[in-house]
Amino acid sequence: MSSIAPSATTGKPGNKIVYIDHLKVILTVLVILHHTFITYGAPGGWYYFQKTTNEIIKIPMTLFVAVNQSFFMGFFFFLSALFVPSSYNKKGPAKFIKDRVIRLGVPLIFYSFILGPAMNYLVYYFGYGHHITFIQYLRGYDDWIDFGVLWFAAALLLFTLLYVAWRSVVPASGPKPPTGLSFGKIILFAAGLGAISFLVRLIFPIGWILKPVGFQLGHFTQYIMLFIAGTWASKYNWLAGITNKQGRKGVWIAMLLVVIVFPLFYMLLETIKFPSSYFSGGLHWPALMYALWEQLTGLAIITALIAYGKRSLNGASANWGKLSRSTFAVYIFHPLVVISLTIAFRNINVEPALKLLFVAPLAVTGSFLLGRIIVAIPGVNKII
Repeated sequence: MSSIAPSATTGKPGNKIVYIDHLKVILTVLVILHHTFITYGAPGGWYYFQKTTNEIIKIPMTLFVAVNQSFFMGFFFFLSALFVPSSYNKKGPAKFIKDRVIRLGVPLIFYSFILGPAMNYLVYYFGYGHHITFIQYLRGYDDWIDFGVLWFAAALLLFTLLYVAWRSVVPASGPKPPTGLSFGKIILFAAGLGAISFLVRLIFPIGWILKPVGFQLGHFTQYIMLFIAGTWASKYNWLAGITNKQGRKGVWIAMLLVVIVFPLFYMLLETIKFPSSYFSGGLHWPALMYALWEQLTGLAIITALIAYGKRSLNGASANWGKLSRSTFAVYIFHPLVVISLTIAFRNINVEPALKLLFVAPLAVTGSFLLGRIIVAIPGVNKII
């Protein structure tokens, strides 16, 4: 996201890798689609729903958000962490912290105190038909500290501050992680993440949210480790070692896990009639299997995307540049676009899945158009 990492570099002068910015555009599109799918039928929390009751249609929707969840936010943390060491080295701790607090903290305050209440009011007034004024609504509003989708910015700010604390006590050379990334090491890392995620979810199952910051701690094993991996990848130039061959392996493993393993797993559990909560956590073998599936799928996709980006997305482009410049603004404001479109389509009496086919592309287009407008505002463009 441009406010977090304004230029895509590996930390070495003259070594610009624009595909990182382009991958962030793709991930931002997936975030918009993810929340639109949740609106119309996929599992997950959101501001407003018009969910399908067709159980057959819910299956591909569920698969889409499950695959997304396996990698997209963890990948955001990884890509954002790539720029942390070089920025810290360039600015020093005091200026670095000030910059991060402004670029991440100001959007958090804006979202919590302005955008969040406004969006909740739209849902309350139009979605649920409670026709009161905005002032009346605010008098009874009690969710003032609610970061919504900007839990990501809050977590990134926290991780960044912990990184600064680490750098203050550990020499820059520090303990050296493994050099080189064979595909076997990546898969072993993914399996380890799955095992640790399973253990964490014994206490914090998927869906458990740490309020008011909105952290789903059941997913944070991946987020923390990929942030750390991102700082190491920057320092030790790991991305240079990701090859097309590794990318192809990632594609094949992801396809195997998504197209074959997930449906078989789903049908098995439907046959056995395990409750869906057994996926989320606890001492249940479905929770272990899902945690392993999730991390193996996620790391395979991330590897494939990095290889694809290096091969096909590393050329400068005016259109890509405009899109990547606005990704953080799009991330902040896309809930407003998704909610507005959902409310606008709410009284059309058709299957919600059909609405999804229209709303999803409109949400992506509208979010990026709004993002372009936002980053053109003087002053605002210095923050996001």
